[in-house]
Amino acid sequence: VLSVLQWATLRIERGAKEKNHPLYKPYVNGIIAKEPTSLEEEIKEIRRSGSGKALDTPEFELSDIFYFCRKGIETIMDDEVTKRFSAEELESWNLLSRTNYNFQYISLRLTVLWGLGVLIRYCFLLPLRIALAFTGISLLVTGTTVVGYLPNGRCKDFLSKHVHLMCYRICVRALTAIITYHDRENRPRNGGICVANHTSPIDVIILASDGYYAMVGQIHGGLMGVIQRAMVKACPHVWFERSEVKDRHLVARRLTEHVQDKSKLPILIFPEGEC
Repeated sequence: VLSVLQWATLRIERGAKEKNHPLYKPYVNGIIAKEPTSLEEEIKEIRRSGSGKALDTPEFELSDIFYFCRKGIETIMDDEVTKRFSAEELESWNLLSRTNYNFQYISLRLTVLWGLGVLIRYCFLLPLRIALAFTGISLLVTGTTVVGYLPNGRCKDFLSKHVHLMCYRICVRALTAIITYHDRENRPRNGGICVANHTSPIDVIILASDGYYAMVGQIHGGLMGVIQRAMVKACPHVWFERSEVKDRHLVARRLTEHVQDKSKLPILIFPEGEC
């Protein structure tokens, strides 16, 4: 596979030189392409496309709010933080457009190769990932529910640990993630607290596929709520309602009590959620 992708990269570079096209072009500054137009011009354009009234009338029309709604959403999406991040252009083409923003039609062979990549990605890999994710979540809910009916003791702790690890590792496979853990001797010990930055929704899966944690988090509804209620039966996770002051004080007291008992699991905390 690597040989095919390297060949495709060389073919793209040669085709770009033959057509005298720049191979790479810098990414646009900002997520949303904006044109330098005034408020009056944009409102006139909205009225022109959706109203039969005169464009210069000073009267307010309901369609005028679309301009302000769009501007508000653009401001939220195109904030200063988001603009600091962009997809990196990889040196080797891997059938995705983000490896070369300036990719154009080069040859029939490359186009066929890209088409095969689309078929493999969306007709084979995507269903496989969905099946793995469904399997991992289903086993997590079923396994923790069954383990929850066992009496407290070593057997329950042993089964709970391995059910959690197994299901998290299946979910990691759904992401096709290859994870390297460094300095494993520094993993949290029982009765301790592990604090990690919350950078994405999959942080829990990545961290917990190598260790067994009790977690602290917001109570959710829907599918996430079903998973939380099943998990808490097998392991002493701490779920709370962030908007309730009493819940916040209770969590602080439970964390204090937790670190005083060296037999309890290490607690995993995301400061963005608990602050």
